[in-house]
Amino acid sequence: MDYGRCYTEMKQITFVIPTRNNLEFLELAYHSIRNLSGNHEILILDDASTDDTSKWLENLKDDKLIIHTNPGPERIGIVGMFDKGIELATTKIICAFHADMVAGNNFDINILKHLRKGIVVSGTRIEPPLHPPGPEKIIHDFGSEVKTFEMSKWIENNTSFENEKVTDGIFAPWCMYREDFLSIGGHDKLFAPQSREDSDLFNRFKLNGYEIIQSWDALVYHFTSRGSRYNKLSGGDTGKDSPEWKATNSKNVRNFIRKWGTEVLHNSTLNPIVAPIYNIGFVVHNCNIEHLHMLEPWCSNIFIDNEFVVLDYIDREQQNTLIDLSNKCYGGESYKKKCKNDIIVEFDLKQLTQQDGDMIAKFPWIFNDSGETGKFKLGNFNIEILKLQENQNDNIFIKE
Repeated sequence: MDYGRCYTEMKQITFVIPTRNNLEFLELAYHSIRNLSGNHEILILDDASTDDTSKWLENLKDDKLIIHTNPGPERIGIVGMFDKGIELATTKIICAFHADMVAGNNFDINILKHLRKGIVVSGTRIEPPLHPPGPEKIIHDFGSEVKTFEMSKWIENNTSFENEKVTDGIFAPWCMYREDFLSIGGHDKLFAPQSREDSDLFNRFKLNGYEIIQSWDALVYHFTSRGSRYNKLSGGDTGKDSPEWKATNSKNVRNFIRKWGTEVLHNSTLNPIVAPIYNIGFVVHNCNIEHLHMLEPWCSNIFIDNEFVVLDYIDREQQNTLIDLSNKCYGGESYKKKCKNDIIVEFDLKQLTQQDGDMIAKFPWIFNDSGETGKFKLGNFNIEILKLQENQNDNIFIKE
């Protein structure tokens, strides 16, 4: 008996694949999944593609294929399209699979052997040398474009890279029970259309107590970022970021800090590190609009002495976030009296040094290490801790 085929027939996976103007890579992804042991469901979500994606999908004769199309012209993005895919999936197990990935011969068998409820299992990416190497992936060049992809060598040799080790990281492709994904509310629309949506999701998996593991024998070849930063129809190319991706990424770097109080953090194997989140108010003297733009994401509230600067800033920035900045940023003569946060950090930007500025990103750890309430001076910051209450668990679930 073929143990692998029997196993995957018992546990079917829905491969959820959002795509946009990525047909040449999508074809490889689709056929690689169809060559796996199991007869899995494939759910392709076409996000307003202007290439021949829709025509190709129409011609596929596949009773285990589900197609969902956003007719456009505006894209929805990975956040909305992926969650629509989870809604449409008919199996108990889902896999977040990118359109620019090619599944290894034993991907399904090797990922399923680790999977149980309460566990998120990542596969391992083999990539060409376009991104810096990392301990969570394997660098080996089977080709960086479809036309240079050595398909026969990949099929013949990918199993030679399999390793039975398991580490504690997470990155796409990842696989989990659909019920577990839905229980935390799916992706946060704060990160629409895409960028940092996965890091936000991984933080929430971690806080919700899910075990996060990476299987080093569930392999994919990943052409890297062909649906986002390197997408040619969005102005990108191999190793060249598209203007669309740059704008979206810049916006959502700031939104991630607003929500989590830090930039994306993880250990060497990409296991998320979630910083403690406190209710922090900045009381800032001599603050102009450039300063406000820099400081606002790093606190719960910010209070400055110039109301017109605040109004101008909100008018410019509100379009880039779902967070209501009018309830976060305050200005005017009585600005300091409005500060009711658990931790108050007061400073004058005319006195701030580069060393002080670097310290702002470390505030969650500094306050956590202090371990007590009271007033103290740190560099040029006057700090008053009224209450040390961590709020990161408030971020686990998405509330409509």
